[in-house]
Amino acid sequence: MVQDILIVDGYNMIGAWPSLAKLAENHLEDARDELISQLANYQGYSGMKVILVFDAHQVPGLGKRYNQLRVDVRYTKEKETADECIEKLVYEWMSRRTRIYVATSDFVEQHVIFGKGALRISARELHVEVMESQKQLRNQLQASNKQRWNSFENKINLDVKMMLEKWRRGK
Repeated sequence: MVQDILIVDGYNMIGAWPSLAKLAENHLEDARDELISQLANYQGYSGMKVILVFDAHQVPGLGKRYNQLRVDVRYTKEKETADECIEKLVYEWMSRRTRIYVATSDFVEQHVIFGKGALRISARELHVEVMESQKQLRNQLQASNKQRWNSFENKINLDVKMMLEKWRRGK
Protein backbone atom coordinates (compact mmCIF):
# COMPACT_ATOMS: atom_id res chain seq x y z
CA MET A 1 0.00 0.00 0.00
CA VAL A 2 1.33 3.42 -0.95
CA GLN A 3 1.47 6.12 1.72
CA ASP A 4 0.92 9.69 0.55
CA ILE A 5 2.93 12.35 2.35
CA LEU A 6 2.39 16.08 2.00
CA ILE A 7 5.28 18.31 3.04
CA VAL A 8 4.20 21.94 3.36
CA ASP A 9 6.36 25.07 3.37
CA GLY A 10 4.46 26.86 6.14
CA TYR A 11 5.42 30.49 5.66
CA ASN A 12 5.04 30.10 1.90
CA MET A 13 1.39 29.06 2.44
CA ILE A 14 0.76 31.85 4.94
CA GLY A 15 2.07 34.40 2.45
CA ALA A 16 0.05 32.96 -0.44
CA TRP A 17 -3.33 32.21 1.16
CA PRO A 18 -5.29 35.49 1.36
CA SER A 19 -7.00 34.87 4.71
CA LEU A 20 -3.75 33.74 6.36
CA ALA A 21 -1.71 36.58 4.86
CA LYS A 22 -4.18 39.11 6.26
CA LEU A 23 -4.16 37.43 9.68
CA ALA A 24 -0.35 37.30 9.70
CA GLU A 25 -0.08 41.08 9.26
CA ASN A 26 -0.81 41.52 12.97
CA HIS A 27 -0.89 38.01 14.42
CA LEU A 28 1.65 35.64 12.87
CA GLU A 29 1.18 33.02 15.59
CA ASP A 30 -2.58 32.96 14.96
CA ALA A 31 -1.92 32.53 11.23
CA ARG A 32 0.36 29.55 11.98
CA ASP A 33 -2.29 28.01 14.24
CA GLU A 34 -5.00 28.51 11.62
CA LEU A 35 -2.81 26.88 8.96
CA ILE A 36 -2.18 23.92 11.27
CA SER A 37 -5.91 23.61 11.93
CA GLN A 38 -6.82 23.68 8.25
CA LEU A 39 -4.10 21.18 7.36
CA ALA A 40 -5.23 18.88 10.21
CA ASN A 41 -8.73 18.82 8.73
CA TYR A 42 -7.28 18.24 5.26
CA GLN A 43 -5.11 15.40 6.60
CA GLY A 44 -8.17 13.72 8.08
CA TYR A 45 -10.13 14.18 4.87
CA SER A 46 -7.41 13.18 2.39
CA GLY A 47 -5.68 10.46 4.40
CA MET A 48 -2.29 12.01 3.62
CA LYS A 49 0.35 12.36 6.32
CA VAL A 50 1.06 16.10 6.63
CA ILE A 51 4.45 17.49 7.62
CA LEU A 52 4.46 21.27 8.08
CA VAL A 53 7.84 23.04 7.98
CA PHE A 54 8.43 26.55 9.29
CA ASP A 55 11.61 28.44 8.54
CA ALA A 56 13.48 29.38 11.72
CA HIS A 57 16.98 29.74 10.27
CA GLN A 58 17.42 33.22 11.76
CA VAL A 59 16.43 32.07 15.24
CA PRO A 60 19.13 30.57 17.46
CA GLY A 61 18.51 27.02 18.61
CA LEU A 62 18.34 23.41 17.57
CA GLY A 63 15.01 23.46 15.81
CA LYS A 64 11.80 22.11 17.18
CA ARG A 65 9.43 19.29 16.28
CA TYR A 66 6.03 18.47 17.72
CA ASN A 67 2.59 17.17 16.79
CA GLN A 68 -0.35 19.55 16.89
CA LEU A 69 -3.77 18.20 15.90
CA ARG A 70 -1.89 15.17 14.46
CA VAL A 71 0.08 17.38 12.07
CA ASP A 72 3.86 16.89 12.26
CA VAL A 73 5.06 20.50 12.79
CA ARG A 74 8.76 21.27 12.40
CA TYR A 75 10.84 24.41 12.84
CA THR A 76 14.19 24.35 11.08
CA LYS A 77 17.50 24.31 12.91
CA GLU A 78 19.73 27.33 13.27
CA LYS A 79 21.30 28.20 9.88
CA GLU A 80 18.93 25.82 8.07
CA THR A 81 16.27 27.05 5.66
CA ALA A 82 12.86 25.49 5.18
CA ASP A 83 13.92 24.52 1.66
CA GLU A 84 16.91 22.57 3.00
CA CYS A 85 14.74 20.85 5.60
CA ILE A 86 12.14 19.94 2.96
CA GLU A 87 14.82 18.51 0.67
CA LYS A 88 16.11 16.34 3.54
CA LEU A 89 12.59 15.16 4.31
CA VAL A 90 11.98 14.24 0.67
CA TYR A 91 15.19 12.22 0.62
CA GLU A 92 14.35 10.61 3.98
CA TRP A 93 10.79 9.59 3.03
CA MET A 94 11.42 8.63 -0.61
CA SER A 95 10.80 4.92 -1.18
CA ARG A 96 8.69 2.64 -3.31
CA ARG A 97 5.90 2.73 -0.78
CA THR A 98 5.54 6.49 -0.48
CA ARG A 99 4.35 9.19 -2.79
CA ILE A 100 5.60 12.58 -1.67
CA TYR A 101 3.99 15.90 -2.50
CA VAL A 102 5.63 19.19 -1.61
CA ALA A 103 3.48 22.28 -1.32
CA THR A 104 5.46 25.40 -2.16
CA SER A 105 5.35 28.20 -4.66
CA ASP A 106 9.11 28.69 -4.52
CA PHE A 107 10.06 28.05 -8.16
CA VAL A 108 13.63 26.90 -7.44
CA GLU A 109 12.47 24.57 -4.68
CA GLN A 110 9.86 23.06 -7.00
CA HIS A 111 12.57 22.07 -9.47
CA VAL A 112 14.86 20.66 -6.78
CA ILE A 113 12.19 18.47 -5.18
CA PHE A 114 10.86 17.39 -8.55
CA GLY A 115 14.41 16.26 -9.40
CA LYS A 116 14.46 14.17 -6.22
CA GLY A 117 11.28 12.37 -7.25
CA ALA A 118 8.65 14.28 -5.29
CA LEU A 119 5.57 15.86 -6.82
CA ARG A 120 4.84 19.52 -6.36
CA ILE A 121 1.70 21.40 -5.43
CA SER A 122 1.64 25.18 -5.62
CA ALA A 123 0.34 27.20 -2.68
CA ARG A 124 -2.69 28.16 -4.74
CA GLU A 125 -3.45 24.53 -5.68
CA LEU A 126 -3.22 23.40 -2.07
CA HIS A 127 -5.44 26.27 -0.96
CA VAL A 128 -8.07 25.23 -3.51
CA GLU A 129 -7.85 21.59 -2.37
CA VAL A 130 -8.13 22.52 1.32
CA MET A 131 -11.12 24.79 0.68
CA GLU A 132 -12.80 22.11 -1.44
CA SER A 133 -12.24 19.48 1.26
CA GLN A 134 -13.82 21.79 3.85
CA LYS A 135 -16.81 22.31 1.56
CA GLN A 136 -17.17 18.55 1.02
CA LEU A 137 -16.99 17.87 4.77
CA ARG A 138 -19.68 20.49 5.47
CA ASN A 139 -21.92 18.95 2.80
CA GLN A 140 -21.40 15.45 4.19
CA LEU A 141 -22.20 16.60 7.73
CA GLN A 142 -25.33 18.41 6.58
CA ALA A 143 -26.49 15.40 4.58
CA SER A 144 -25.76 13.10 7.51
CA ASN A 145 -27.67 15.30 9.95
CA LYS A 146 -30.56 15.70 7.54
CA GLN A 147 -30.69 11.98 6.83
CA ARG A 148 -30.74 11.10 10.53
CA TRP A 149 -33.45 13.64 11.26
CA ASN A 150 -35.53 12.67 8.28
CA SER A 151 -35.15 8.96 8.91
CA PHE A 152 -36.92 9.23 12.28
CA GLU A 153 -39.61 11.54 10.96
CA ASN A 154 -40.38 9.17 8.12
CA LYS A 155 -40.75 6.18 10.44
CA ILE A 156 -43.56 7.43 12.67
CA ASN A 157 -47.13 7.47 11.48
CA LEU A 158 -49.21 10.61 11.01
CA ASP A 159 -51.35 10.12 14.14
CA VAL A 160 -48.28 9.94 16.37
CA LYS A 161 -46.78 13.01 14.66
CA MET A 162 -49.97 14.98 15.28
CA MET A 163 -50.13 13.86 18.91
CA LEU A 164 -46.48 14.82 19.49
CA GLU A 165 -47.03 18.19 17.82
CA LYS A 166 -50.03 18.94 20.10
CA TRP A 167 -48.01 17.87 23.09
CA ARG A 168 -45.09 20.11 22.01
CA ARG A 169 -47.45 23.09 21.75
CA GLY A 170 -48.95 22.37 25.17
CA LYS A 171 -52.43 21.51 23.90
